[in-house]
Amino acid sequence: MAAREIKSPEVQAETPASLGNSESVKRKKLGIYFLESDDRRTAFGGGYVGGTTPVNIHGKPIPDLSKTGGWIAAFFIFGNEMAERMAYFGLSVNMVAFMFYIMHRPFSSSANAVNNFLGISQVSSVLGGFLADAYLGRYWTIAIFTTIYLAGLTGITLCATMKIFLPNQDECDQFSLILGNCEPAKPFQMLYLYTVLYVTGFGAAGIRPCVSSFGADQFDEKSRDYKTHLDRFFNFFYLSVTVGAIIAFTAVVYIQIKHGWGSAFGALAIAMGMSNLVFFIGTPLYRHRLPGGSPLTRVAQVLVAAFRKRKASFSSSEYVGLYELPGKHSAVKGSRKILHTDDFRCLDKAALQLKEDGPSPSPWKLCTVTQVEEVKILIKLLPIPACTIMLSLVLTEYLTLSVQQAYTLNTHLGILKLPVTCMPVFPGLSIFLILSLYYLTFVPISRRITGNPHGASQLQRVGFGLAVSILSVAWAGVFERYRRNYAIKEGYEFSFLSPMPHLSAYWLLIQYCLIGIAEVFCIVGLLEFLYEEAPDAMRSIGSAYAAVAGGLGCFGASILNSIIKSVTGDRHQIHQSWLSQNINTGRFDYLYWLLTVLSVINFCIFLYSAHRYQYRAVQGEEGTTKKVTTTTPIVES
Repeated sequence: MAAREIKSPEVQAETPASLGNSESVKRKKLGIYFLESDDRRTAFGGGYVGGTTPVNIHGKPIPDLSKTGGWIAAFFIFGNEMAERMAYFGLSVNMVAFMFYIMHRPFSSSANAVNNFLGISQVSSVLGGFLADAYLGRYWTIAIFTTIYLAGLTGITLCATMKIFLPNQDECDQFSLILGNCEPAKPFQMLYLYTVLYVTGFGAAGIRPCVSSFGADQFDEKSRDYKTHLDRFFNFFYLSVTVGAIIAFTAVVYIQIKHGWGSAFGALAIAMGMSNLVFFIGTPLYRHRLPGGSPLTRVAQVLVAAFRKRKASFSSSEYVGLYELPGKHSAVKGSRKILHTDDFRCLDKAALQLKEDGPSPSPWKLCTVTQVEEVKILIKLLPIPACTIMLSLVLTEYLTLSVQQAYTLNTHLGILKLPVTCMPVFPGLSIFLILSLYYLTFVPISRRITGNPHGASQLQRVGFGLAVSILSVAWAGVFERYRRNYAIKEGYEFSFLSPMPHLSAYWLLIQYCLIGIAEVFCIVGLLEFLYEEAPDAMRSIGSAYAAVAGGLGCFGASILNSIIKSVTGDRHQIHQSWLSQNINTGRFDYLYWLLTVLSVINFCIFLYSAHRYQYRAVQGEEGTTKKVTTTTPIVES
């Protein structure tokens, strides 16, 4: 079997002098044994000729890229994301109140039900990312799941408008709601509501991991300005998310107050339908990436092959080399070759080529280096989005706790009185302002500090966001302590639904604006980081990491609330829990301080993880090397 050795270049990456005699330098570098075979059956019947070359909707190469993609195509995609976020936030802010006031469910169980819905819809984004990367491609995944999303919103609208799906509303005033004397929803009514709610969540799960990646696919990786375009795209992408949230927190709330729940949910369905239409109109302009086959199969092949050869030695006389396809194209459709790294050496045994493998081994016995490196990258990426779970947990707590705080405060703004459910609009407004001024203020200032032409790296932005979130939740604890003491002092201890006229709700703006700043830096930086660092044929799954982190934050909030209620309260209610329904007798301030401590610990973990992270290396279309990560880079001889 013909094979040729891949040698290390003469110019190697810089290493500290102190490492000269270290064990890491002494140990054998696998790169010098990197072989390319001229004869091997791959899982896909051969290497992929196109690399990451964009194609049209029919899978054919695009003859003139200037007529497709770019910012015009991206704006069609922005519209779809804006409507999806509008529906998501519209449900998150209104569904708790709908379950409490209309379906007559307890407030705590309503909040937990919505948190679980939000969590499941985000965690299941892995499914959408898998389908997009493996079989459907990002365009068709969005097209299918956005239709499912619309069907779910239509079902929720019917639930809010048809009396058969609603419990009896007669003789159910506010006092009866508090005492729990209103007629509860029948089991089939709750079953229908949960069904259409989770259909909506299932639709969101397919859209969320694909939209940002599909939008970023519209820009040419070979362009000199690609990095700048990508950076601006993710900022504008999150700006569209913010606009959708602002509309949900203002216009949709206004429609609900003036015209009822059916009209509010119907407005979300209409907006989603219009965005679907806009998305499909832009179809001729889109650039597509071919799906690379099942990423789970490739991951499984690496794990199985590594396990089978777990006892094999790199110094064995049977050792031929680390296997890779010849030429500049990889065996994974839609992916460039990924250069070998020295991390997780146990996985390298999946690419360990032995004489006994023969000329045509099974991909379950021998994998390419690129395939092994894909698995390594997925593992190395995990700590970064995992550190954003805490931010999502804080955001989830704000959605419910801050609204309860606002009910006890004066929400008048001059002659205007804002509904309590409009309060979460202020983080959105702060995000909108920051993104609007980002390139005029933050980038020039941070460029002078960091020397980075883009102001700050993706990980620096994530870290800055996490740091600001600590300030936000710490301030929330300080203000809640003051608000509670003021309520007790002024005789409002047991009037937790009565606003205190001399204490403004706009003190909440400080924590809202700080968490908005944290969100925009952390989430935008994370999305860009995952898109660039994820393997070429797994970018939707990479984007799904962010959504999964968000979903785990929602679950974490529900779990944390349950633990706090069980630990700080008792069955006989002799001692009020921190999360008592009466916020004035509860201790929300203690919860905020607990979140502050957890956020500080999480931030320290992030700093450690970010310091250890090494950017991945890829081999470009012309054999060039980008972001070298090993002390012995590998290039073709």
